[in-house]
Amino acid sequence: MKRIKIWGSLDPFFEAGAALGRRQANAQFLEFLLREDPFDRYDFFLKGAGGEPELKRQLDEVDPPPWREGRIRLRSRLELPDALGREAYHCFHLSDCIVHPAPLAGLRNARSLAVFPITSVTHSLSYAHYHEAFLRHLSPTTTPRDCVAGTSRTAVQALEAFYRRLRRDYRLPEREFPAPVVRRMPLGVDASFLRPAPPEEKARLRERLGISPETCCFLVFGRISHQSKMDIVPLLRALQRLINQGARRESLHLVAAGWADDEDSYPRQLTELAASLGLPFSLIKRPPEAEKLRIYQAADVFVSIADNPQETFGLTVLEAQAAGLPVVASDYDGYKDLVDHESAGLLVETLGPRETDLIDLLAPLTFGNQHHLLLAQQTAVSTPALAEALGRLLAAPDLRRSMGEAGRRRVEKEFSWPGIIHRWVELWDELQNAVVDREALRSTRHPMALPYADVFAGYPTRALGPDVPLLATRTGQAIRRGKDNVVLYALLEPFLRIDALDKLVFLARKPITAGAAVDRLVEMVDDMTREQAWMTLRWAVKQDLLEPTDSSDEP
Repeated sequence: MKRIKIWGSLDPFFEAGAALGRRQANAQFLEFLLREDPFDRYDFFLKGAGGEPELKRQLDEVDPPPWREGRIRLRSRLELPDALGREAYHCFHLSDCIVHPAPLAGLRNARSLAVFPITSVTHSLSYAHYHEAFLRHLSPTTTPRDCVAGTSRTAVQALEAFYRRLRRDYRLPEREFPAPVVRRMPLGVDASFLRPAPPEEKARLRERLGISPETCCFLVFGRISHQSKMDIVPLLRALQRLINQGARRESLHLVAAGWADDEDSYPRQLTELAASLGLPFSLIKRPPEAEKLRIYQAADVFVSIADNPQETFGLTVLEAQAAGLPVVASDYDGYKDLVDHESAGLLVETLGPRETDLIDLLAPLTFGNQHHLLLAQQTAVSTPALAEALGRLLAAPDLRRSMGEAGRRRVEKEFSWPGIIHRWVELWDELQNAVVDREALRSTRHPMALPYADVFAGYPTRALGPDVPLLATRTGQAIRRGKDNVVLYALLEPFLRIDALDKLVFLARKPITAGAAVDRLVEMVDDMTREQAWMTLRWAVKQDLLEPTDSSDEP
């Protein structure tokens, strides 16, 4: 009988809230995974009900709807141990590499039928507490089947630097504390949706934005925040240089669109600076998702001068190229992979700090946007080089057109979601073949897996261990005869076996040690694990079905 291929995750992928790049990338990944449909089943083990309604709503909108009988299951995270022990999963994929890869690996090794690959993705990497998350990756529970995907070459370099420095600083031998496999796996875009507009439609869109046909429209799209994306002031200064060098003001127009907080003064400062410089400037705050494509299609050149380590990939750069725009971008982070310099756009020299000692010490004590701002304000996109790049495209409509066409072709070939999903399927299959020692992994704990019973051993009077004699109570006997009822809390269902209560009370009709009762239960009840037997026994003591006694009939 052919074994079915099951894909699992701990994440909903669809998240409500602001249309940030991470949320968009995760949602589109899942949408296109389900469209390509390479697996027999998809299991989501969710922490709570918070993400489930949004996931259900979004799944209903996928074309075709993926709600085929039994093929998509939304389950509680508490069901995970039992599910891993019953079915052999092909892989688990996580939408972020920060939170769950390490504890999931520990649970998999101890309970799963198969050592399936665990893969996860990078988004932002520069928050101070992420250092601790990557330390958890260095563990005896990590296997060659576990992989963290850096979305760009620079993300891969950062991951390798994290692991290298942590291993050195904590003196962790590589053989005993392996790191996950690191691979470059870029994000993608929906190239069938993001397309250039026909000339007549482009003219209509520009008229709506108040941009004349003769004007070169430079577009910035993304979070309008100097603290978490890029400082746009250097772009205004570069355009000021162009005008000082002879460019006509009416020949250019700058549009900045994207997420902006109402309480943030930065958008107002940009508007005021542009007005004082006499630069034609429009600000479009939080445009609806349906409006995004129209804004891209109205523009002539896309500009993104990321200077902040919080930015890792650059999804808007791909979106702009899919819409047929040439790109002027900082030679920074993932942009190095996305812009084919001199073919589909121009990369601008960027200078960063050589040392950051004070910020390194301060970062764990501050908010992320604060230390990101301190880092970004020491990272300079060359204003003269930026002005030169903008000037070249301003003066050459044919160059803009040819670069835009080249960028569109490259996105279709290398960054379209169906192709990216195919790469993921190949990676999951490849990781399945990595050699692991299954038996050794079963008894290996993660160093950061807190042993609660040991750490908090001083809290109770004594431990309910194997040697404690137990006896059925009057309540237990009444429940066994159907004369009384138990109260069972929903969250406990995966861990208790109510169907074993009769047998447990019967076993304790005379004094019996807890260890002996557990042994007998496991023998008598089909598919009962030792963990379930112990939980059922201790719960029965709590609910007054059993009670400790001073003697035991056991030898």
